[in-house]
Amino acid sequence: TRKVSGSGEELLVDDKDDKKKSPTKVKKTESPSKSKVKVKMISGAQIPWFQDLWFWLFVTTFVILIGVLVYMAFFGSYVCCGIPTKAYGGGPREDIESGEKSQDFNKGPAGARTLFKMDPRRDKMGQRNYHEVTGDNVCPSMIRGIDFIRDPRLNKGMAFSLEERQSLGIHGLIPPRFKTQEEQVKLCKENVERYQEDLNKYIYLVGLQDRNERLFYRLIAENVEQMMPLVYTPTVGLACQKFGLIYRRPRGLFITIHDKGHIYQVLRNWPEPDSLLDDPYYIGLRHKRIQGPEYDEFLDEFMQAVVRRYGQNTLIQFEDFANHNAFRLLAKYRDRYCTFNDDIQGTAAVAVAGILASLRITKSKLSDHRFLFLGAGEAALGIAMLITQAMVKSDGVTAEEAASRVFLSDSKGLLVKTRSKDVSAQKQIFLKDLPHLTDFAQMIEAVKPTAILGAAAARGAFNTGIIKRMAELNERPIIFALSNPTSKAECTAAEAYEHSDGRAIFASGSPFPNFEWKGKTFVPGQGNNAYIFPGVSLAVIASGIHHISEDVFLLSAQTLANIVTQADLDAGRLYPPLTEIQNVSVIIAKKIMEDAYEKDYAYTYPEPKDKEAFLKEMLYDYHYDCALPVHWNYPAAYAGPENQ
Repeated sequence: TRKVSGSGEELLVDDKDDKKKSPTKVKKTESPSKSKVKVKMISGAQIPWFQDLWFWLFVTTFVILIGVLVYMAFFGSYVCCGIPTKAYGGGPREDIESGEKSQDFNKGPAGARTLFKMDPRRDKMGQRNYHEVTGDNVCPSMIRGIDFIRDPRLNKGMAFSLEERQSLGIHGLIPPRFKTQEEQVKLCKENVERYQEDLNKYIYLVGLQDRNERLFYRLIAENVEQMMPLVYTPTVGLACQKFGLIYRRPRGLFITIHDKGHIYQVLRNWPEPDSLLDDPYYIGLRHKRIQGPEYDEFLDEFMQAVVRRYGQNTLIQFEDFANHNAFRLLAKYRDRYCTFNDDIQGTAAVAVAGILASLRITKSKLSDHRFLFLGAGEAALGIAMLITQAMVKSDGVTAEEAASRVFLSDSKGLLVKTRSKDVSAQKQIFLKDLPHLTDFAQMIEAVKPTAILGAAAARGAFNTGIIKRMAELNERPIIFALSNPTSKAECTAAEAYEHSDGRAIFASGSPFPNFEWKGKTFVPGQGNNAYIFPGVSLAVIASGIHHISEDVFLLSAQTLANIVTQADLDAGRLYPPLTEIQNVSVIIAKKIMEDAYEKDYAYTYPEPKDKEAFLKEMLYDYHYDCALPVHWNYPAAYAGPENQ
């Protein structure tokens, strides 16, 4: 309502929604000289709380904040610069060797629950598209001429077509002959075979990798059984020892203890026994390896820097760490980062796969066997722990009952309870109430094992007497000589078959030739880690798995054992042929992916419907691509007069 007076106009605003409240009166005064209007509150009630904009803004902000906190608490952790926060179901873990408490969270296999989306700067395997000339993105059209053929990821040698040679400015820089990749593979294979020593063959293959990467991988893939021993076990060990002598070109990244505090900066630059220190060709730092807190701080910084630089889903693989460090570092980092130790977990999985396959020969259960190890290092202990886990899952026994069937021995003899003070925490469960024996033959008499496994690099430890005694105790004795290289194997395949009258179930860590015995050809199975870690890594990358549990490696072992055919077993082989290794890797990866999505520890979404096709799409393609940029045509009306 309005009430007009000579001095202005008084507005009476009636609140019709609430009759009990008095009307709000607003006085509007107009100055004679100016047209401005002044409005002021003269009486009445305050604005109701549910009509207050600031109140609802505060409520909305509060609700959003609570929602974010609830999501972080119940659905995962946020990782900033590689330092994870506590997540659902987590808690501090205790270092099993030192007893120290660490801020390791997420005991479950799922780990940090961040959905994984492909970075557009990464390739289909989730790896950075790094190019040594152009930087992060591989774009062939960005470089020309000699730089093009100097890059191993782009170089095709004489397989470049005439059009490619002319367009890229490399015509005349390579011989005028045109070859197919098939012809190149044949020539490279002949070159490898020209050399007598395996180390020289290794040098040639590494040189090929430095010149033409796709040709290198095709040569390996199509000749796996011949080439694998040259680029992997056993030759790679010799190559490491002679690295300073055979060094040609940097591959990988070199980080020293003196880079502590600057590891992230070193990562951004990416485009030891005493005998090594005495080697005049040694190209590392000439001092003893750092130990203690400085060593641990260095590794902590490295792990954080890697995740900061490359992302939370970076898969970090520990290789050749000393026994006293390997287990504690695995326990420390496994629930904080996407990581595994191939020497412990990969070796364990492939050995257990061989044992599971042998059960089809012995017609028995895993818990029916007694396992005696020569060696108690990281490889032997990893196998022993996975065997006990397999017994618990497959046969329903307790962990203590499973451990009672596994016997370990080290350089001081059998692990028994009287030695409890001089063995590490993770070995305590395997201590036995037996006399302290130091001779392996005496251990066999005391334990009466059905299987002996060598992982001590003690050449000839499984001598004639031991093999014959195992054959007397068992109809089909299981003998695994897992040490490598071949010169360190506990026995050869020929010795195992000959001294057991052809009844031994044999597997080795190094390759051995076929053996003829009484008209039968035995094909020794090589327990090569390459059966396991490619499939595991492929599944982890494809599924976005954040933390890799022991269940993943047990599942890998079971899958690998199931792939072995009856024909393989009849030939004495406990593993598929190495020629099938790519297919084996896909099968293992598919099995892990299925388990990951079923148990909710996969974080790549949406879930692939055809997982096998999805995995095969991610495999490396060693065939040549066209080196020229893609060209396409416009309609004639828009193409310009010079293109019509």
